[in-house]
Amino acid sequence: MQRLTPAAAATVLRAGGVIVYPTEAVWGVGCNPFDAQAVQRLLDIKQRPVDKGVILVGASIAQFDGLLAWDRLPPDRADAVRAQWPGPRTWIVPASTRVPAWITGTHEGVAVRVTDHPIVIALCEAFGGPIVSTSANLAGEPPAFAFNALSQAVLSRVDGVVEGETAGLRAPTAIRDAATGAELRAG
Repeated sequence: MQRLTPAAAATVLRAGGVIVYPTEAVWGVGCNPFDAQAVQRLLDIKQRPVDKGVILVGASIAQFDGLLAWDRLPPDRADAVRAQWPGPRTWIVPASTRVPAWITGTHEGVAVRVTDHPIVIALCEAFGGPIVSTSANLAGEPPAFAFNALSQAVLSRVDGVVEGETAGLRAPTAIRDAATGAELRAG
């Protein structure tokens, strides 16, 4: 298993690779969201259906320019969402037509998070945009809060691991609907 710096991991992502990296709470698995083959490989590794969609994580709101249809939200809701970032908060925001169906799944929105985790920020900045961020576990299994809890079934199939630690949150980030503020997954 190849240990990677954020810059080296960005190179792997641009080449269609899949990586494991620490996030705010759990270890994540990620790839280039605009590479259909990379996303399918990630989903195959996780044994996750494409219709569920995946989260995108970015280093800044600007990294999502052109991907989010803010105009489909009431201005006060859009402002409320943006005010929550950066931080460990994931929102379902209406997706623009630039977001592929392999990211949104069967949904009209896309799950996005502007992180405050320094390793993920460095990774997204080196990559030059948001990346896929889903837990590095097989579908239906508990997420890994520590590196030594990562499944060998996942680790044996990725192209590298970004070294570091999670930010120590005790639960994966909550997911909320940007249009209503309703919690869709508890954090």
